[in-house]
Amino acid sequence: MSTVSPGTMKTETAFGRTATSGHELKALQPDWIWFLVLGVALMSLGVLAIASAFFVSVFTVVMFGLLLLMGGIGLVVSSFWTGQWSGFLLHLLQGLLYLIVGILIVDTPVESTLALSLMMAVFFMVAGVFRIIASLVLRFPNWGWPLLSGFVALLLGILIYRQWPASGLWVIGLFVGIEMIFYGWSWVMLAFNVRDIDKVRTKGTPTAGAAVGGGI
Repeated sequence: MSTVSPGTMKTETAFGRTATSGHELKALQPDWIWFLVLGVALMSLGVLAIASAFFVSVFTVVMFGLLLLMGGIGLVVSSFWTGQWSGFLLHLLQGLLYLIVGILIVDTPVESTLALSLMMAVFFMVAGVFRIIASLVLRFPNWGWPLLSGFVALLLGILIYRQWPASGLWVIGLFVGIEMIFYGWSWVMLAFNVRDIDKVRTKGTPTAGAAVGGGI
């Protein structure tokens, strides 16, 4: 009588998930070059964003202000559109707040960029201190990585604050550029994984002896 050990069941289940994932990637294989193009384009834009950090910072803040304006208009209109209800006043005040902040940001983009960069510096310092304290007190598994992340965030916040207001003219654009580079790199790696999925599946295919467990 054949028996199947729990370890064998686990291996077969994991292999089944791998096969399903490989099948999904296989369907994307004809388009892998477009993933690569998208990744390279994003990385190139990220480099340009870092090279033009001031303009990207101001542009990002202005776009944020425009989004607040559109959100505020939507909230104000929807508050009147829905008629009298218990949350009417709160909904209306929230929409007016969005409108006021959005107008201030769009009207004074450079000053708004400096203010937001200062807020980012404070946020990084507070978040860094919180991560350091939580890591040292809780000592959860792999607590060293959050501890390191906390020190990096704290150091980054201090650097931004010490160089403010000069840092306010480039820090947002720098972060946008770095984010675009890493995001583009993830698309590049996805493109190569999709392209080489046949090689991976060939190497990962188990032999007949390994796939069948049990004994007589």
